[in-house]
Amino acid sequence: MTNFALLEKLGWQPFYQQQLSLDEWENAIPARVVDQHKSILAVTTETESLTINILPSMPNFVVGDWLLLNNENQFLRLLDRKTCFKRKAAGTQIKEQLISANIDTAFIVCSLNDDFNLNRLERYLSLVNEAEVEPIILLSKSDLVDDIETYTRQILGLDSHLIVAPVNCLDSASTEQLAPWLKPGSTIVVLGSSGVGKSTLINTLLGESKQSTASIRQDDSKGRHTTTSRSLLPLQSGALILDTPGMREIQLTDCKEGIAATFSDIEQLANDCRYKDCQHQSEPGCAVNQAVLNGKLEQRRLDNYLKLLKEDAINSASLAEKRAQDKALGKFYKRSLSESYKFKGRDSNN
Repeated sequence: MTNFALLEKLGWQPFYQQQLSLDEWENAIPARVVDQHKSILAVTTETESLTINILPSMPNFVVGDWLLLNNENQFLRLLDRKTCFKRKAAGTQIKEQLISANIDTAFIVCSLNDDFNLNRLERYLSLVNEAEVEPIILLSKSDLVDDIETYTRQILGLDSHLIVAPVNCLDSASTEQLAPWLKPGSTIVVLGSSGVGKSTLINTLLGESKQSTASIRQDDSKGRHTTTSRSLLPLQSGALILDTPGMREIQLTDCKEGIAATFSDIEQLANDCRYKDCQHQSEPGCAVNQAVLNGKLEQRRLDNYLKLLKEDAINSASLAEKRAQDKALGKFYKRSLSESYKFKGRDSNN
C-alpha cells in the first residue's frame, strides 16, 4: 500500500487522492511524470524512478501529470489534472499542445531590454489565469536599466494586484525572495521568451548547472533556444520546478476565461456599454471606447484585448471542428471494422 505522506514531496495533494477507488487506494501505485520524450515517459513513484513506453492507446501526457501504475509498473490510468497549461501548436497545425500540468505557481520571466513587451506579458497572463494558477512576474537583467520602477509601474498598470519582483538570475541572494513560493511539495513552472534567463534562474535555484544557458543576441535583443524539452526538477527547498522551452509563439485556445481575468478592467467597463453584444469598435454608447477617449484606458491594451479574443475564438473553433472530424472518423473506422468482422463471419459459415 502506498505511503501517501512520502508522495507529498512530489506534489501529491488531496485533489488527486480523492480520485482513487478503494481498490486503487490499496493496490495502485501513483507516479508523477517528470520528463517526457517522443515515445517514453520518465516517472517517479514514492520509491523509485522508471520509464514507461508510450502506446497509441494511451491518453496524451505532459510533464507534471499524475498517473496510476499496477504492481508490474504498467500504466492503469491518468488522474484528472488540477491545472493545465496548453496552447495551439505552433505553425499551421490545427492541434492543441499541452505545456505542463498540476502547477501551483507560474514564474513569468521578463527581460528588461528591447524584448520587454506588455502585449506578450498579457498573453502569458491569459494563459496562466486560464489555468487558475498564481502568476509571479520576475524582471530579469535589471542591470541593463537605470530605472526599474518604470517597468514595475507599467506592469502594475495592467493589474495592481500582480506581484512583481526584480531578480538577478545569477545571484542566489537575489533569488531568496522567491522562497515563499518554493515550499516543499509545491510545483512551479517558469515561462518566458528565449534568452530571458529562465534556465539561469533554475540553475541558481538548483545550486548547480543542469540547464543549458545562452545570452540574448545583442543585434536584436532576441533570445536563443537552450531548453529543448520539459523536465520537472527537485529543489533543495523541497519544491519542484519546471523549465519550458522559450515560446516566441503562444497561440491561445479555449482561453476566454483567462483573457477575461487578465483584462478584468475592460470587462468591467463593458458592463456599462449600451449594447450587451458591443464589440468595442464604433458602436454608439461604448463605455470602453469612452474610457480610451478619457485617458482611463490605453488604446494599446484595448487593441491587444480584442486581438487575443479574436485569436482565441478562431483557434477554439478550428480545434472544435478538428475534434468533431476526428470523432466522426473514429466512428467510421469502428463501423467499418465491425462490418468487416460480419463479412468474415459469413465467409467462414459458407
